[in-house]
Amino acid sequence: MEPDGWQRLSDSEDEEPPAPPPACATCWRNLAGFWLLGLCNNFAYVVMLSAAHDILSHQGAPDINGTTQTPPVTPPSRNSSNTSRYDCNPISTGAVLLADILPTLLIKFSAPFYIHRVPYGPRVALCILCAWGSFLLVAFSTTVGMSIMGVVLASVSSGLGEISFLALTAFYPSEVVSCWASGTGGAGLLGALSYLGLTQAGLSPRHTLLLMLSLPLAMLLSYYVLLVPPPAVPQWRWGDSAVLHDPLPAARQPLMAGAPAKQELTLQAKGRIVKGLLKYLLPLALVYFAEYFINQGLFELLYFRDSALTHAQQYRWYQMLYQAGVFVSRSSLRCVRIRHIWVLALLQCLNMVFLLAAVYFMFLPSIYLVFALVLYEGLLGGAGYVNTFHSISLESPPEEREFAMGVGCVADTLGISLAGAAAFPAHDYFCRLP
Repeated sequence: MEPDGWQRLSDSEDEEPPAPPPACATCWRNLAGFWLLGLCNNFAYVVMLSAAHDILSHQGAPDINGTTQTPPVTPPSRNSSNTSRYDCNPISTGAVLLADILPTLLIKFSAPFYIHRVPYGPRVALCILCAWGSFLLVAFSTTVGMSIMGVVLASVSSGLGEISFLALTAFYPSEVVSCWASGTGGAGLLGALSYLGLTQAGLSPRHTLLLMLSLPLAMLLSYYVLLVPPPAVPQWRWGDSAVLHDPLPAARQPLMAGAPAKQELTLQAKGRIVKGLLKYLLPLALVYFAEYFINQGLFELLYFRDSALTHAQQYRWYQMLYQAGVFVSRSSLRCVRIRHIWVLALLQCLNMVFLLAAVYFMFLPSIYLVFALVLYEGLLGGAGYVNTFHSISLESPPEEREFAMGVGCVADTLGISLAGAAAFPAHDYFCRLP
């Protein structure tokens, strides 16, 4: 094994290993690698949410013979299938949110108890394949059900990637957590902005999604080429029996050269760790419940008929501005650190209540005021995410950090799932109003 942790195939055991890269170069490669992994991992997830309104309105509707009719590339500004003042789709965009988050929730709840037995390389490969499949399936879908299956693949890719890459940060200096968080914020901004920009430029949603097939390739290069894994990271290699195997179980790998080997955590120890993390996990779950109830429950209802933007364009602008706020706050850890996550939860809940009242009473005079509130919402959400994981990384002992970081990412997913479920009754209630 080389000093920098790469395991390479060699025909000669006596061959001199190449000199390790300079420490500074290795540090920058790892920081850039985690930023790009955060970007690539969340990109498909964000694009699916940005395209939620299109996914539900651009599908072919069954005709009298049971076949599907191809919808126009540019939908009308008003949904002709309803008479509601909110111009509702037949199905809430919360359906796309649930498809985009429930597989992730299942993975995150179960994976911390077994995923450490699977080396990181195969996990990343599965993430890449699922991301490719999601873009292709949604791009060529002709029914809502087919699109939802593509969204599910994006969820599997994002969920498995997040729990894997956050656990992987335990083997690196704590600075990589900030880079990962910034990269996920960048995925939100670039994903929403690219979808908005390309569709505004006249490109169809299908061709926009096909252009994004290069992102999974960027993830492949980021992990397998750019990142420099330390010796402790579990890898698969070809053994003498020509069978792929993990050289040492992750639980027994030392974090640093000369350090004592890690012991596999018992179920009792894992329960103790989870209990200690609740002070961060519960507020973060509440932050994400409030913001995603706004995003997938209220965005489609905040419709301004007098705006120059169509309904679909208004929805895309909301998603883009939200992601812009997330990117700024997730990249601000060096400038602002917040330990009391409950403050962010309280502010986000107040934001949700205000916008819920705005939807019901329709008292907001301008869409630009909504733009400002959506940007503020993103700032709160991104701050909650990056400060939570930074605190967990600093407070967890080295032997517990990998498990703690993996468990931590359950909180936001749980909040998002509850928000998706709550979006359905909200959609049905408001869309029945004349």
